[in-house]
Amino acid sequence: MDDGNHACHANGMQERLGTLGNTPLAYRMLDGRGPGVVFLGGFHSDMAGSKAAYLADWCAARGRAYLRFDYSGHGSSGGRFEDGTIGQWAADAEAALTTLTEGPQILIGSSMGGWISLLLALRHPGRIAGLIGIAAAPDFTEDLMWARFPETVREEIQRDGIWRRPSAYGEAYPITLALIEDGRRHLVLRTPIALDAPVRLLHGQADADVPWQHSLRIAECLTGQDVVVTLVKGGDHRLSTPENLALLGRTLGTLLGEDGT
Repeated sequence: MDDGNHACHANGMQERLGTLGNTPLAYRMLDGRGPGVVFLGGFHSDMAGSKAAYLADWCAARGRAYLRFDYSGHGSSGGRFEDGTIGQWAADAEAALTTLTEGPQILIGSSMGGWISLLLALRHPGRIAGLIGIAAAPDFTEDLMWARFPETVREEIQRDGIWRRPSAYGEAYPITLALIEDGRRHLVLRTPIALDAPVRLLHGQADADVPWQHSLRIAECLTGQDVVVTLVKGGDHRLSTPENLALLGRTLGTLLGEDGT
């Protein structure tokens, strides 16, 4: 459902604001030519972040269609974060992709969004013109959380159904048993990932949250041959410095066959 609100972008392009679905999903989109660009944010983040905003300006400057949105329980969308799971957030993203976009899309997934983008690509291969992962974190609930949690934390999650994890980016956030168990139903790095679209994986070598080797593991699982991993020496998990964002722009431009600078 579009609530009818519109905003004028910096270069004069009109940006539509709206909500989608029974649990209102907030989104912002630019009309433009295709292939369009869809940004999928990370765990406990929202569409107001620096990478999402940079891509909005990048796409607006080139007349390119662009969509960003908040998963349920994130940002301006409805629902509670602690009720969310990978399956639910993937369903949110699928609703946004199928309802709000047309034709081929470039999916850009940051951290958890990289996992969501792979799930979307497997479900809708005909709609995917390419993928860009930014510190992509498929299977993170199992490999980067559960496998690394101390036994005391695992016991608390199993006993109470929830544990609040301290965060370097703000308040502690809940990790639920439902998140862990549902994540196991959506793991993608245990078998080959049958995807032929071009994939570009950007990863900082100083990433304290998702090791850069995770992107190499993704590349190994992908069956397509057009896969490039770019390691950023000294880059952190967010990859949001001006230099990092310029790299993202160049990477997207290459996939779209245009100047990305």
